[in-house]
Amino acid sequence: MTRVLISGGGTVGLSTALFLAHHGVRALVVERADGPSAHPRATGLSFRTLEFFRQAGIADAVEAVAVRRTATLGKIHAATLATADLPDTLSPAPAGAAASRHSPSVLRGTCPQDRLDSVLLTAARERGATVAYSTTLVAFEQDDTGVTAVLDGPGGRRTERADYLVAADGGRSEVRAALGIGTTGPGALGKPLLNILFRADLTPYTKGHHFANCTITTPDAPGMLVTVDAEKDWIFHTGLGDEPVGAFPPARCAALIRAAVGVPDLGVEVLSVLPWRVRGLLADRFRAGRVFLAGDAAHAVPPLGAFGANTGIADAHNLAWKLAAVLDGTAGPALLDTYEAERRPVAALALDQALRRLADPRLHWEQGPAAAAARAAAGVVNAPVVHLGYRYDSAAVLGARPGLPSTEDVVLDGTPGSRVPHAWLADDLSTLDLVGRRLTLFMGPGEPPAGDFDIHVVEDEAWLRDTGIADGGAVLVRPDHFIAWRGRPDELAGVVDRVLTR
Repeated sequence: MTRVLISGGGTVGLSTALFLAHHGVRALVVERADGPSAHPRATGLSFRTLEFFRQAGIADAVEAVAVRRTATLGKIHAATLATADLPDTLSPAPAGAAASRHSPSVLRGTCPQDRLDSVLLTAARERGATVAYSTTLVAFEQDDTGVTAVLDGPGGRRTERADYLVAADGGRSEVRAALGIGTTGPGALGKPLLNILFRADLTPYTKGHHFANCTITTPDAPGMLVTVDAEKDWIFHTGLGDEPVGAFPPARCAALIRAAVGVPDLGVEVLSVLPWRVRGLLADRFRAGRVFLAGDAAHAVPPLGAFGANTGIADAHNLAWKLAAVLDGTAGPALLDTYEAERRPVAALALDQALRRLADPRLHWEQGPAAAAARAAAGVVNAPVVHLGYRYDSAAVLGARPGLPSTEDVVLDGTPGSRVPHAWLADDLSTLDLVGRRLTLFMGPGEPPAGDFDIHVVEDEAWLRDTGIADGGAVLVRPDHFIAWRGRPDELAGVVDRVLTR
């Protein structure tokens, strides 16, 4: 019997399998495609996502496949790339400063989704997960003890029994539809688009600069160039109009790319073409019995801000430790109710913030006092806060104080429901690295209490003060780095049972 069945083998599905494996749970991932997608749909990883990978032991592998860059132009505009007015100097990426203060994890560049998925796939399989391609979840039904799924794969149709099912099957989730879970949000936004992955040497026109994307305004090929590796691999987004994707063979796509770059004889190799459309959706529920929605199945978020994939990976990280704790009897079944209670408000924030940025993308990219004032006036939350500054309020957090203390600056002050503050305690050892597979108690010098948790005594006075426990206090931290409780060690009676709903 499978402990957890995951429908969908994209980034979120593979992340779920990896995080479950980290907690000792072997999962079965089924994916209808015949292999990993070679077409990256996202490239930006938040420092919070990198913290997940650091905990799972794949940070170095992700860094090894990342596209390194020390600075970026962010978003630029030009009639064509060849005519772009590129500056002589570059500024650091906007989130860099916030990441260095608040996180042990900073990626020196971007990581195209296909490269990330290759790391996730290898790591998940090495840790015991099974990933079955060319396999479709045809149907499922659940009862009080598990989920019975019908799978159709290379060996024919078969039945699989699992304790739980995680739907990571995308924005048009068949699992969500089968459960009758509705969605809210604007739905499809703008016109259908064409996503063209191509290979070409654009270094003579980028002149050594890096940018996240370049809006192309020439009437011959209006659209957006997106960096994949900043050297040879690129994506061009352009309007699909009312034509089918089949009306855009490689030759026509190559002509559009040459027009966008502004070089008629540019050598272009079209690698892949996908139709897509910006969507904004939030599932009404993230759980139905023993079935959970994660990633785009739970929330489809417009790409501006890089909130979509990162929010989906955070779903997986939040859910994995809870499933593992319930499956091994450490926690009560009600702990799984906190998944929706915690993740749906975060997804709603991500969706809201991505939508607000569509009206004026400069609110995302620009920094400084004037940009901060403009964001405040437009109800836009600074990107690092969206990625890291959110707070949970659920039965698994005692004394939560929901709401953002700041919409511009990340505030991690030891409040229950917030991520435990980071501090370097030794060479390459962060406070986050001390959080293991079960609850962890952090406290200052003193007599450690007995209990069903790991204990770490921290002598860094600044960290103790910043965490609000300088005067003999303590914080109980969950396996996902979030603070479940803050108080005095002699007040711990019953706290663990309440956090784990047992």
